[in-house]
Amino acid sequence: RAVTYSAIIYSLRSMVNKDIPLNQGCLKPVDVKIPKGSILWPSDTAAVVGGNVLTSQRVVDVILKAFEAAAASQGCMNNITFGDSKFGYYETIGGGAGAGPTWDGRSGVHTHMTNTRITDVEIMERRYPILVKKFGLREGSGGKGLHPGGDGLERELFFRRALNVSVLTERRSREPFGLCGGGSGERGMNYILREDGRLINLGGKNEVTCHPGDTLRIQTPGGGAFGTVE
Repeated sequence: RAVTYSAIIYSLRSMVNKDIPLNQGCLKPVDVKIPKGSILWPSDTAAVVGGNVLTSQRVVDVILKAFEAAAASQGCMNNITFGDSKFGYYETIGGGAGAGPTWDGRSGVHTHMTNTRITDVEIMERRYPILVKKFGLREGSGGKGLHPGGDGLERELFFRRALNVSVLTERRSREPFGLCGGGSGERGMNYILREDGRLINLGGKNEVTCHPGDTLRIQTPGGGAFGTVE
């Protein structure tokens, strides 16, 4: 529930055209009703993960949609981990931001309740047994409209030794929605390109062993557009 309250406060402060203090008083006029046993108020014995990096993003998109304030952004932080018994590495990858009534969505950024930066390519390749084959904008992945959504990113990691890889992502089955006639952004895709040429779709959440010569390809979602082109 704490993540949900944080998402509500963030959304309200984003829509209020005034610089107001960040405190519990922001929620005083708000009646929050969360069904017990739901994904936002799970039981004490439920297995949960990714509240800050996934769930918060989806809650914010829903609130902004209800007020027609902004189209959906990429909806997650595209969490990638790899390692073995000797080390572990964790990164998050940006994507497309949703557009609004007076602005275009930003491309290749983290959106809403996020606060991480990605490791420099030179540092990664020096410290870990991987090569960054590609890292750039996924052009054309943002929604089309009067104010287009931002483009996602495409990142490819080449493995020089066997490592365990995990992906924890969203918006792999449904596209980030547009608003007021704007088009949806493209959904993300996670692939393993095996050394023998096989291309394996990992889905949104998975764990797999990558062998020397394999490539992990992450395509992050684009943002939704706002309004139709007149």
